[in-house]
Amino acid sequence: MYYVYCIQNFRREDFYYGYTEDLIRRMKEHKSEDRACELIYYEAYRSKQDATKREKKLKDYGQSRTHLKNRISNSILK
Repeated sequence: MYYVYCIQNFRREDFYYGYTEDLIRRMKEHKSEDRACELIYYEAYRSKQDATKREKKLKDYGQSRTHLKNRISNSILK
């Protein structure tokens, strides 16, 4: 499986979008780099191509990102 994920940094109040085959390992890496981040959303894909396409859409600052933030508005750390 491939995972597209969103983490939020509560100190800088920004978001990071990425993809990985091992979500647990990747989150441990993020936490070791910056303990002020938390996983707030992820999606699972069987195809690497689908995951990378979705990650690119989220990183392009378009409507995909706006729709996602609206959908998870109660999960975003305040």
